[in-house]
Amino acid sequence: MAPRGPVGPVTPLPPRLQCLEQARRDPLYAAFVLAASMGLRRGEVLGLRWSDVDLEHRVLRVSKQVQRVGGVLYEDTTKSGRARPLPPPLICLAALRWHRMRQTDAARLRGVELSPSSHITTRTGRPIDPQNVNRSFFRITAAAGLRRIRLHDARHGCATLLTAAGVAPRVVMEILGHSRISITTDVYTHVTSDTQREAIGHMDRLLRRRLDRG
Repeated sequence: MAPRGPVGPVTPLPPRLQCLEQARRDPLYAAFVLAASMGLRRGEVLGLRWSDVDLEHRVLRVSKQVQRVGGVLYEDTTKSGRARPLPPPLICLAALRWHRMRQTDAARLRGVELSPSSHITTRTGRPIDPQNVNRSFFRITAAAGLRRIRLHDARHGCATLLTAAGVAPRVVMEILGHSRISITTDVYTHVTSDTQREAIGHMDRLLRRRLDRG
């Protein structure tokens, strides 16, 4: 077989994909995928149990969050105070299936079956300290060569992508679980302004090119 010729420079992955690619090696990979692709809050990610997920029908029910207050972990309702069913994207389904297999194998090694009440994104099914998630995320972003960002910034990035894709503010509000539409419209206005500046920049370049040609 003849050797392949040069394929040209490799296009670098966008920062978001660089981070997720690096996170594949981390036991909390499913947690990071949920935060980046669905905009879930850190506490909401940690509050998910297998009983909240229907992989076959592609439904994820966000109803709880795990927080640390006064040095103690506790479970509470979501920030908006209401549950929201969401259809997870395919990247989430793949990550969750992979993670469930890992948890199932770990449970069997302990001589038990994986319980539907197990928390889905943790290593063992037991709730973990939110700060541990932060430390893992900081380590991953550093390994990916990215600036230090919080997991909450992934939520904001999801909101930005949804808005830039033209998703209606009311739908973005439901996905992210904002308590008020004004929170969502603030993001919408910010993204719209950036999009307008980019569009005007294109127009400026096009007109200048025509003027240069006479």
